[in-house]
Amino acid sequence: MSPPDAGTDAGTEPVASGADGADTLDLRLPDELVALLAESDERTPPAPHVGQSERAPDPAPGTLAVEDLLDGIAAWGPVTTDVGVFQLVPVRLERDLPLISRWMNDPAVAAFWELAGPESVTAEHLRPQLDGDGRSVPCLGVLEGTPMSYWEIYRADLDPLARLYPSRPHDTGIHLLIGGVVNRGRGLGTSLLRAVADLVLDRRLACARVIAEPDLRNTPSISAFLSAGFRFSAEVELPDKRAALMVRDRALRAVL
Repeated sequence: MSPPDAGTDAGTEPVASGADGADTLDLRLPDELVALLAESDERTPPAPHVGQSERAPDPAPGTLAVEDLLDGIAAWGPVTTDVGVFQLVPVRLERDLPLISRWMNDPAVAAFWELAGPESVTAEHLRPQLDGDGRSVPCLGVLEGTPMSYWEIYRADLDPLARLYPSRPHDTGIHLLIGGVVNRGRGLGTSLLRAVADLVLDRRLACARVIAEPDLRNTPSISAFLSAGFRFSAEVELPDKRAALMVRDRALRAVL
């Protein structure tokens, strides 16, 4: 599945840092998420939080059952990055739709994702992934306990994109948008892209490459991918955009 833009920042400024207070969720960390994280890695502490009421949202019930194609993203757990503790949390429509829809209605985001409008527009984008076979998993990016970005982790080798480049088994794709305007322009996207690409390679041992296809017009996004250790591979013509195929190779992790 190839959304209108696969970039790190759907606007015209570089991707950035911080958390926009207007775009946070007032959520409490439920006992079942604490238990899930403890079971997945006893050495990994629960994701920290900013305040008493801002917590990382819990994974969707039954998420693990439909995520075999991506090795159980809900159980990947938090990772420490140079900008704080970060975690991918699979989307729950009833909980996360208002926030994601608000991000999609930012004019800078809408210019590339083309999902502006009522919440039903964003819901129609999310449902095929949530109801599908697990080859694409939409997630909130939670940094220091605050949801601040939207991600799609998908099997690029099982996507129509695979017909447009020499794909390999288990190639894993990523799409990203940074939610609040205040979070853009300070390099946060680069740090998170590197962290998530490393997370994919660490958790998906069969995956040798992480793939992305940002819109060629979104030069700040392409720059962020390059700074995060991706290399430009080719230009590809998708139904709704001309994209830059970006690749992060497991074999080159140490040098890029």
